[in-house]
Amino acid sequence: MEQTYFDNKTFTKNNFSQTPLAKGEYENCNFNNCNFSDSDLSFIQFYDCQFIDCNLSLVNMNNTTFRDTKFEDCKMLGLHFDNCNKFGLSFSFDNCLLDHSSFYKTKIRKTTFSNSQLHETDFVACDLTDSMFDNCNLTGAIFENTIIEKVDFRTSYNYSIDLEINKIKKAKFSLQSISGLLHKYDIEITN
Repeated sequence: MEQTYFDNKTFTKNNFSQTPLAKGEYENCNFNNCNFSDSDLSFIQFYDCQFIDCNLSLVNMNNTTFRDTKFEDCKMLGLHFDNCNKFGLSFSFDNCLLDHSSFYKTKIRKTTFSNSQLHETDFVACDLTDSMFDNCNLTGAIFENTIIEKVDFRTSYNYSIDLEINKIKKAKFSLQSISGLLHKYDIEITN
């Protein structure tokens, strides 16, 4: 199948659920208010692209490439980032809804999650070194055998992280959310 190259193109209000996005390589492209829900982005490559106010829920991302991609104000429910092309995987999320997504065994160092909701998101065996969770709701997010060294959780909340089964050296936490690190001990913490 022939692949197409797109550079510096803007897509606005496209419904890729009905008319699929062309397979190919997208560089410096912007996707504004587009609907990708339940579509197939497998084997598509995105370099330095921005997705703003898009619905990407339940998108198939088998071997999809994301390099320096920004997601802002996006609905991204049930995504399997663990199926993406792992080479150079890099992105950031601002004000996104990432519930029930999976980053299982991904290496996403220095990733920024800002003002986002990550309910029951899977970070099992993920390398998050030097990442930032800025004002994120991590209710039910799963951290198990996860590398969270130098990760900044200071402004995030509702996390539950077992210190004994994760690598946490130099991770940063706030005093008001310390109970998220001690949950398994079934103790009461008061001011």
